[in-house]
Amino acid sequence: MGPISRARGHYGCSSSCMKELRDNQRCYVCGKDNPAGLQAVFEVDKNTRTIIGRFAPRQEHEGWQGIVHGGIVAALLDEAMVKLAAHLGIHAVSAEITVKFKAPAAPGEELAITGKIVKEASRLIEAEAIVSKGLIVVAEAKGKLLKI
Repeated sequence: MGPISRARGHYGCSSSCMKELRDNQRCYVCGKDNPAGLQAVFEVDKNTRTIIGRFAPRQEHEGWQGIVHGGIVAALLDEAMVKLAAHLGIHAVSAEITVKFKAPAAPGEELAITGKIVKEASRLIEAEAIVSKGLIVVAEAKGKLLKI
């Protein structure tokens, strides 16, 4: 079973019902109206088809003591790829993400998030994203996004 059929099965509906998904500003990663969320800030450059974001993790984002949880880092990577597609007018959801963790991040260290669209086909988008602290790469991701 490929990423497209897995994504359809995971969301429990065909792509036509998924088109009804709407942004309500309560996204866990970037939602301004979600006080329990990360509230990461992103900007999209439509000319270069890239996204840049920032996030300052706090102590409550730790997994191990003094280290930001890998799930938080993975969520930032996912958000960069999907949000970029959305801001480019492409409605898509994550079908597959591969994350490579390179270095730990600590609470209080501002993280930069960057992303780009690598390839766009009729049903699938390939994207990449990086989370870094200064010149150090914390994690990088490759994603396949399913157009809806």
